[in-house]
Amino acid sequence: MRRLRLRRALERWSPSRDRRPARFLAATAAATVLTLTASGCVTVHGELALLPPATKTEAAQALADFTTAYNRADKAYDPALDSERVTGPLGEINQSGLRARQINTPGGNPDHKPLVLSDARFVLPRKAGWPRWFVADTASNRGAGDQRWLLVFVRNGPERLWEVAYLTILPGGDVPEFSEEEGYAVPVAADTDALAVAPEDLGKEYVAYLKDGRPGPFAPGTHTTQWRAERQKAAKRPGMATQYIDRVADQGDFAPLGLRTKDGGALVFFATRYFERQTAAKGYRPKVGPDTKALLTGEIRNTVTREWVSSQAVLVKPAGTDRDGVTVASRLQGVVGAEGS
Repeated sequence: MRRLRLRRALERWSPSRDRRPARFLAATAAATVLTLTASGCVTVHGELALLPPATKTEAAQALADFTTAYNRADKAYDPALDSERVTGPLGEINQSGLRARQINTPGGNPDHKPLVLSDARFVLPRKAGWPRWFVADTASNRGAGDQRWLLVFVRNGPERLWEVAYLTILPGGDVPEFSEEEGYAVPVAADTDALAVAPEDLGKEYVAYLKDGRPGPFAPGTHTTQWRAERQKAAKRPGMATQYIDRVADQGDFAPLGLRTKDGGALVFFATRYFERQTAAKGYRPKVGPDTKALLTGEIRNTVTREWVSSQAVLVKPAGTDRDGVTVASRLQGVVGAEGS
């Protein structure tokens, strides 16, 4: 499936487009993504009642199970050890990274430091049917300062395990206050008309913005205006042409998820996928790092195409906000495939 996506991406570029010089500049950011399912009385397997996804005790156990599996996988560089505890955008990034490191360092991680997640606060939205989901807002022993890790747990049925679909890392002061009804968080419907942009449209709008940069719902910032400027600046590098194809990723555990905030807006997590193609001048080859090389199919003669998964956490203002209605608070991305030609 990944090779098919890469092949289709390659077919979208024409020789005339290759004349534009550019290079890839990966903007890394602490981002997170949540996935969004519709709230309200939805009939799934005959279930109509609005129910919390889990008790706080069950949520705490899910967090502990994830942390244990993550640490085992990171120590051994073995994707099989946490494959049942990750899914969606985080899952694809995590599993691809572990596969690459397993190839490059088969003896495991010599610098492993166990991840510790503490001071957990659980945000539990009620909804009908499956899947169900919740957010764990935690402190961690990674990074500096007052950072909070927001992990979005998804469960697709009563016999399924809790899996983390999105991870967002935010300064503590940037985590919004969430609305509550009867003591539970309030999910927002994918097609709601109460927000400046409906969650189901965020991927489409973001992809369109990255392509043409036209003013619209996205506020200026690191992951909008600055990222586009970095791409354009990189395009001026002599001897290397770089093009991008951005795609919406919103199916299954990649679906957008959102929570109502007390200001009338929402915190929404959504994912995109993009292909970054580098073509070197005659007589040269694009350089790739060891992790990309480990995921590489084909042979690099003068071109390499990387496939990335990118997850965004955004603050969306209420409906009626025509400009700057969506602020991208963070973004997490990772290479999940590469092809040489």
